[in-house]
Amino acid sequence: MTVGDDAVAALQVLVVTGSAPLLVGVTRKVRALLEGRAGASVAQPWRDLRKLFGKERIVPEHASWVFGVAPLVVVSTVSLVAAAVPFVSTRAPLAGVGDLFTVAYLLLVGTVALALAGLDPGTAFGGMGASREMTIAALAEPTVLLAVFALSVPARSSSLARIVAATLAAPHRAVSVESLLAFAAFAVVVVAEAGRLPVDNPATHLELTMVHEAMVLEYAGPDLALVELGAAMRLVVLLGLMASLFAPWGIATTARPAQVALATLAFVAKVGVLGAALAGFEVFVAKLRLFRVPELLAASFVLALLAVTVSFFLA
Repeated sequence: MTVGDDAVAALQVLVVTGSAPLLVGVTRKVRALLEGRAGASVAQPWRDLRKLFGKERIVPEHASWVFGVAPLVVVSTVSLVAAAVPFVSTRAPLAGVGDLFTVAYLLLVGTVALALAGLDPGTAFGGMGASREMTIAALAEPTVLLAVFALSVPARSSSLARIVAATLAAPHRAVSVESLLAFAAFAVVVVAEAGRLPVDNPATHLELTMVHEAMVLEYAGPDLALVELGAAMRLVVLLGLMASLFAPWGIATTARPAQVALATLAFVAKVGVLGAALAGFEVFVAKLRLFRVPELLAASFVLALLAVTVSFFLA
């Protein structure tokens, strides 16, 4: 008995969607404990989403259809990435979509949609947040492409499933020079793309320092719930990408139900550990000034470029 490709894709989407609010709760809980506070329950984000879905939908007076469509675009693009990336199996459920370039641009589509939604109502803070978000995205996306491309050179394929399979077949690649450089670059990008410290502070309420939160100030009710769910799913996908590409052990190589189940547990565990580590890191760093963020992302781009150069020399 084996698990079909469609079932694996559906399983990955369900796991990412179900664990996303819990991961946010874990990061908040870890951060609270390290700061000497009790903190809210790990399940609190799920309660907040349930409450938001039950509220009335409110749309700004001057907003167009872009404002209402953007949350759906964010959730749908992240869900498609969750179905395509080999989180629990290398069978590549959506082989045509699980490509490095396609996945990177799908994530960018969600970013652009949310930035347009921030501009749509015509508010000052929404436009400011959208401008900052696109500045970060313009520097982060090339770094993502280069970092993963460095791993694709030894695998001779841009398919994420083949990259993961190549690392599983040759475990020494995980600690190679190009892999370590790519990991460092990708880690910085994950922090920036997920809107975490020191690039952004998800807990801030100061409009002059917000990036992601400034774009969604006008959202309320079910629309805000979708935006928050999409942001949480994006964090899971980014951490899952890091775990799958740089520490792929535990990913199923067959379609047997037992192996897929163990791979699912391994995925949840790895993402949970990375989320807790990210929360612990945030406790000991301060938010960078906005004009210092491009310098940090430029440094990550250089690391990714070095990773590509080394991978070509050692190929």
